[in-house]
Amino acid sequence: MATAGTYWAAAPVVRRVRAYFAPVNRAAQTPVLFDASEQGEFNLDSPPAPWISLGWIRNFVRKPLGKMVPVVTGIPATVLEQTWELLDAQVSFHFQSWTKLTMALSTGSQHMNLLTAASSATPTADGGSAVPAVMIQTGATATFLPLAAADAATFIAGQMVAVDVDYSGQTGYVGTPVSGAYVKSALTDVNYVRRVTFNVARIASVTSAGLTLAEALPGGAPTIGMKAQALVGFVDREGGSFFPEWSGMFVLEGSQGERIFYHYPRLQPVVGTVEKPLVPTTDVPLPIEDKIKPLLVAPKYQGSLERIALTALCRAMPITDPLDGELVLCYRSFLPATNALI
Repeated sequence: MATAGTYWAAAPVVRRVRAYFAPVNRAAQTPVLFDASEQGEFNLDSPPAPWISLGWIRNFVRKPLGKMVPVVTGIPATVLEQTWELLDAQVSFHFQSWTKLTMALSTGSQHMNLLTAASSATPTADGGSAVPAVMIQTGATATFLPLAAADAATFIAGQMVAVDVDYSGQTGYVGTPVSGAYVKSALTDVNYVRRVTFNVARIASVTSAGLTLAEALPGGAPTIGMKAQALVGFVDREGGSFFPEWSGMFVLEGSQGERIFYHYPRLQPVVGTVEKPLVPTTDVPLPIEDKIKPLLVAPKYQGSLERIALTALCRAMPITDPLDGELVLCYRSFLPATNALI
């Protein structure tokens, strides 16, 4: 029986789903964990570090693909207990914006920066010879890159810039703060790390002292030896052997203030690059043939505008929970509304 000030809560009513992602340390095989007991009340516009908000998403679907099988014994056979034969799960959704990170999360291969091409460079599909990078001086922060005056003059406000070290023949995972690629054998492109780095930002203003950025670098303040290099856009490839990996967290906030969290410590894309025109808002009923088309096939509307959304389909990879040693794909947490009976 409810007492004064309390109530029986109905099923949560949510309008949208908010997505957050964080880089997995591939070299150390360490995901980012979300603790709903400590972090669950965070401001949705300001997630706890190192989580990055990717805004609202659409068509969020969780799909358990695990298979339980019975363990039988005796004659006649009798079910003694159950066990997992397969532990698997997927999650799919559509991003509502195109950014470097949303592109990277919706492709099953490495995602790269299109560095500004040098004059008369031979065209290549993922960017030819690039304009040389410039050394960042001491005193850099996540939003300001001190440069020599001559180097600063090579940039203009509004450009994008990649910040990372020169490639010097190393193998293994490379890139800051996310492992953007895995190098199997030594390469020759000195700019390769900056081609795959996620440490990018837009330039807000340029002075003789350096570059002021419109957004903080994801990797924080540049370290000694890092260089800045202009870029014009991004590119990914259909194919390749590198599988990117992220920690994911999805938040559903109910109308009474309750919150549901789906935390996937490890997510890897299942498919290559996929986009889907979202159905435009209209009062005209859709033809029945459009209603039954598969998810990734877009209906055509003559004379209409289409919003092209990036489609993400990810597989949940397991971690071993240190609490009890169990293999886990996803954590579902629920924070009830204030005064709701439990």
